[in-house]
Formats: sequence, structure tokens, C-alpha cells
Amino acid sequence: MMQQRWKKRPDGSNWGDFGPDDQLGRLNLITRDKVLQGLAEAKEGIPFCLSLPLDYPGGSGLNPRRKPPVLRPTLRPNAVNFNVALNTEEEGATDVVCDDLVLLHLQYSTQWDALSHVGSLFDADGDGVPEKVFYNGFRGGIDIVGPDSIADAGAPAGADWRKGTSNAGALGIQNYAVHCVQGRAAMVDLHAHLGNERTYVGYDILMRILEEDGVEVETGDMVCLHTGFAEVVLGMNRNPDEKTLHSACAVLDGRDTKLLNWISDSGLSALIADNYAVEGLPSKPGGAGCCASMPLHEHCLFKNGIPLGELWHLTPLAGWLRERGRYRFLLTAPPLRLPGAVGSPATPVATV
Repeated sequence: MMQQRWKKRPDGSNWGDFGPDDQLGRLNLITRDKVLQGLAEAKEGIPFCLSLPLDYPGGSGLNPRRKPPVLRPTLRPNAVNFNVALNTEEEGATDVVCDDLVLLHLQYSTQWDALSHVGSLFDADGDGVPEKVFYNGFRGGIDIVGPDSIADAGAPAGADWRKGTSNAGALGIQNYAVHCVQGRAAMVDLHAHLGNERTYVGYDILMRILEEDGVEVETGDMVCLHTGFAEVVLGMNRNPDEKTLHSACAVLDGRDTKLLNWISDSGLSALIADNYAVEGLPSKPGGAGCCASMPLHEHCLFKNGIPLGELWHLTPLAGWLRERGRYRFLLTAPPLRLPGAVGSPATPVATV
């Protein structure tokens, strides 16, 4: 066991509650019993793919730093390794081979945020000087490191991929993968009540919808918010209108303290949406220089170790559940087991 990394923890956080070395956060609440509860919801044996095609939304209108994936063949000696007939290399061989690679921005499409994705400047040492710190006191530049030079970052043509490595030595996405992220999930159908209008959903709106739909969130449940945004993105066929990307469908109001308290008190283990960022960006004003620009990310990832899932494709599942008066299902959603990554694509599967 390592020595505790902090002398004080942020207000409203759960640092240390799962142990001083914990890197799973609220995924610890997905116990064996929660997995069994999820399995009990798989009554019809019908699976739903909850991932968008990973080349959606198209372009870089949602985030200028994230680009669509690029697929390229690998190389054989002096040849492209695609549709290669091996009889050119081995007499009598009948094999035809294709092999490829991908340049993939890990948080471009359907994704998980790792707990190393967003931290905060916070005085964890209690010495009056804020440090770059992440969930449970892990430190930027010590536990979570990356290159200092812009020449060693990004994806320029001809880049030397042996250089510029970043590595979340702690809180990397591989922790989710080893856990498996499988258990019971609850669908909250915001779209059925709010349509495609841009609505900042705070505690009062959310509680009204939960009550009207009879949705109960219990400790360890993963919560999925259906806003309809992914369906809007699909309808734009990889050529999205940037204004629509930033003005369509419901988002959570990260400035609503009552909503953040509910997220803590509900015991949910992960928070997932079919929109970009789960919360509204830009967030509502919080006062000049007052606080995090992404308050829900701060509350979930930094303070409480709650994984965030973004840009999932929830509409077909939400419709199926609503037609049958159901809202719970088995969710299986591991990310890539990619050590050190701060986010990952996912191909989540719901089974009803």
C-alpha cells in the first residue's frame, strides 16, 4: 500500500473511500450481485449495439483536436499489404491477405472517459499551492505524464511514433477493461419528454422525468441518458452542420448543485449519454475565474471517480424499452485494454 497522496480532499469528493490506491472509483459499486441483477434483465435474449460507427460524427466540428479515424494497409517488403496473393511469395499458396492499421483519436466517437481524462488545480497538500491533481490524489507530471514538446504530440504526417508517448501510469483506461464494466443499467429517456430542443437539464427536470417514467436508480446501477443527439448525428451522414452539433438535444446542467448532489447520493456507478460531453458545453456562467469550465466532469471524474460515457447510440434501445414499459437492461461495455490511455472507444452491448 502506498502512502496517502493527499492531506485534504475536495469538498463533495469520495477520495480514499475505496482505499488510498484505488483507480476504479465508483465502478467498485458494480459488485457480483450487480452483475447478477443485470443478467436477470436479459429476459428476451435480444442484443443492441450501442456504438455509433467510429467515423461519426464526421469532421471536427464537435472538437477541433479530434479527427475521424484513418484506415491504411500495412506494408510488405516493397508492397501494400492488401489483396496480396501469397503465391507471389510462396509457390502454390492460395491465400489472399489484407492487413491494416488505424490512426484513431480515442475520444472521437462512442467512448469512455478514463479517470485520468480530467483533473483539477487543487491544493491536495494543504500548503496553499494548488497542484495538477486527479482522482484520489494522483498527480499530473508524476503519475500521469506526457511529452513537453508539441513536436512530439498530435498526428503530423511522417511523425516518429516512437516519440511523444503519453502515459496515464495511474487511472488509465485499462482499469475499466480489466473490471469489464458489466452490470445492470437504467435508461432515462430525456428525449421522450424534451425532444430535440437544447435543454439544460437540472435536478428538478430530471426528478420530474424519473417520477413520470417510474425510473429508480439504485446503488451500482449504470445510468444512460437518451437525448436523441446520436440519432441527429447519424442523420447528417458524416457531414454535420456545426451549429446543429452545438445546439441540439438535452444536456445536463453541470452548474446545478442539486443535480451534482443527486449524482453522488444516487450511488450510480457510471453516467452515460448519447450526446457530446454529457453536460452542456459551454456550461452556464459560474462567475469570473470561479471554478471548473466543465463542472460535471470535475464532479464525476476528478472528485468521485464516476466514469463518463459519451456519444453512445441509445435511440433504438430506448424506443424498445419504452414500448414495453421497461427501463433496465444488462450492459456490457469494456473499453480497449490500452495501457496508459486517458479515453477509449467502446462497442457497448445492451441485452434485454
